[in-house]
Amino acid sequence: MKMIVGLGNPGNKYEGTRHNIGFDVIDYLVKSENLKLDETKFKADYTIWRHQGERVLLVKPFTYMNLSGEAVLPLMSYYGIGQDDLCVIYDDLDLEPGQLRLRQKGSAGGHNGMKSIMHLLDSQEFNRMRIGIGRPTGGWKVVDYVLAPFKKEEQSLVDTTISEAADAIKLWIETDDFNQVMNKFN
Repeated sequence: MKMIVGLGNPGNKYEGTRHNIGFDVIDYLVKSENLKLDETKFKADYTIWRHQGERVLLVKPFTYMNLSGEAVLPLMSYYGIGQDDLCVIYDDLDLEPGQLRLRQKGSAGGHNGMKSIMHLLDSQEFNRMRIGIGRPTGGWKVVDYVLAPFKKEEQSLVDTTISEAADAIKLWIETDDFNQVMNKFN
């Protein structure tokens, strides 16, 4: 069993914001596979997706970003999911919109949701997918920038990247080889 966690903040006021791009990937998969996030447990909404014979948890924590680990660790424990079968999808200020980067380990890079997960897992060694949102310009504060929607001229590129992220997740499930996925999508 694999677990795909999209990071974001719950609630209508955060929908479509840069910080919620992890949620957007989960929503894309749910919609494209005709699923429903109909389970709630351990501070998360989720569903179990059966793809290519593999059971996959698609998860959206509702803890707010900074406490994401409080949903991830209990779900992993409950379903017996190891760190090798976890992938966390989140926004990255250091990548331009449209850029996708996959890694198997590394630091949180200042991302509070990842810090929470790493702290509670006591590890930096799990799969992650970073999706670029770019850095703020023109005097924007980072907190205001990440909680704002993408510019209209960025939306088409962002939509394409969300679709590519979903394709990367599908390839990982089908091949069980994250290195192969990194080689194709990085």
